[in-house]
Amino acid sequence: QVQLVESGGRLVQAGDSLRLSCVASGRILNWDGVGWFRRALGKEREFVAFIDKSDVSTNYADSVKGRFTISRDRGKDTVHLIMNSLKPEDTAVYYCAVNLKPTMFRDPRVYDFWGQGTQVTVSS
Repeated sequence: QVQLVESGGRLVQAGDSLRLSCVASGRILNWDGVGWFRRALGKEREFVAFIDKSDVSTNYADSVKGRFTISRDRGKDTVHLIMNSLKPEDTAVYYCAVNLKPTMFRDPRVYDFWGQGTQVTVSS
């Protein structure tokens, strides 16, 4: 069994920065990568960023490209999401997730394991 726990979310002001962390527990023999998603009030869960297991490929949603950076610490089984120049529209619950097979990683429905989320609130 695999567990994912997110942390780092808090209330910040527009223009501030945050670092979110996702810690994995339990062994995964084979996996494709880790994605970050977010869900704002009244909206569907949407893709934010993805990193593959080799750390050579990353992908970002257009809305965060150039502002957010995803990285992984393999020794600690931890993935980070560094968020800069935060905007009020970034306000959401942020989730990390793991997919076991290469697939359409921008679709949250294809992921196998999810954390419970961490709240990020950006005030104007």
